[in-house]
Amino acid sequence: MFENKKILVLGMARSGIAIAKFLSKYHNEIVITDLKEQEKSVVKELEDLNIKVVICEQQENLIDESIAIVIKNPAIRKDHPAVEKARNLGIPVINEVEASFSFLPKDTTIIGITGSNGKTTTTTITYELLKTLNRPVYLAGNIGIPLASIVGDIKENAILVMEISDHQLMDMKEFKTNISVLTNLSEVHTDFHGSYEAYKQVKKRIFAHHTKEDIALLNQENQDVLELTKDIASQKYYFSSKRPADIYLEKDKIIYKKEEIINIQDINIKGMHNYENCMVAIFIAKTFGVTNEAIQKFLSTFKGVEHRIEYVKTLNGRKFYNDSKATNNESTIIALKSFSEDTLLIMGGLDRNIPFDSIAPYLTHVKCILSYGETKEKIKAFAEENHVDSVVLDTLEEATKKAYEISKEGDVILLSPACASWDQFKDFEVRGDTFKKLVNELK
Repeated sequence: MFENKKILVLGMARSGIAIAKFLSKYHNEIVITDLKEQEKSVVKELEDLNIKVVICEQQENLIDESIAIVIKNPAIRKDHPAVEKARNLGIPVINEVEASFSFLPKDTTIIGITGSNGKTTTTTITYELLKTLNRPVYLAGNIGIPLASIVGDIKENAILVMEISDHQLMDMKEFKTNISVLTNLSEVHTDFHGSYEAYKQVKKRIFAHHTKEDIALLNQENQDVLELTKDIASQKYYFSSKRPADIYLEKDKIIYKKEEIINIQDINIKGMHNYENCMVAIFIAKTFGVTNEAIQKFLSTFKGVEHRIEYVKTLNGRKFYNDSKATNNESTIIALKSFSEDTLLIMGGLDRNIPFDSIAPYLTHVKCILSYGETKEKIKAFAEENHVDSVVLDTLEEATKKAYEISKEGDVILLSPACASWDQFKDFEVRGDTFKKLVNELK
């Protein structure tokens, strides 16, 4: 399917560049396009592979009957003019994961992890635990490693651990996992999908093509997860932080098949959300035969995922945390629940037309909200409605410096934006890296 074809790659983010480079090996005529000018070194590398780079706004003009396949960046909406034109012409529109999937060795065991929150941490822990096995294990997906960038190196009898977002699931056709995890569901990304119901149906695609030979691991305490998965064909297993399940928390102990695996006091990362993430990873690890000793050793030292409630430093008694990956309300709520100290909360970013009301009950220890970017005035209004002091600024740099200026010894300064980064940054990683740099430059 992906040989001797004319292929349009829509979007020059990591995944688009990776799939263009990979498919260039198969005698394809590849055109890659983006709205923004790209680094000259990146363009040269692509052009040296005979990939045509087109920077333009009317990308639909690049599509005609000669295009066999469109591979789009997951962040591009389904109503984008180029996507609509391709579909009207009957041209398949897929994404990088779907394209790369067909190149995997047939005996690859695929673990797909999705959910509204917890994906990255769960995926990371699962991968690290499975690495203790005597077989090849790979990490890819929404975690920042395009499958296309590693698919050519994946050996037979491998395990592939993937974080998979709803944006990626939208354009999946044949992609299939052997084990699928749905960590939780909450009302996020409705601006992208149109409704919460549409978002949930997209998430359900993580179980596509499952049979009784495949495993689904589900959150027993999330009613939306239970309702959504009532009719899936998978073998269903459950994790719970409140009552007995296939793996569950009981009196500070994680129990799997009546066996105590680890006491949560011995887990380095804290918070109920993290214990749930650990339960998922432990269940999968035990399914593959990872020892309790290996699990205990890793979880006792694991410091967490970069950009997810990541400790940056303590300066003059102020503790700084980078939670740039919090691109929705639920993620910011999780971060706020992780602290009891007086907190200065930095919020802001792209306006997705989502109200911040659900965050309100968790502001009891927030002494000031500093807002910046496209949503700054909206966040200011939210703060005032909830009787929390607020400061409005234009940039993350200004917000970071102001937070430090007005803070006191013992305070937490938390970047947890509850917004996407795209108004001022390429992605949440760049936003988080910028915040850490700013913090480390403070005197």
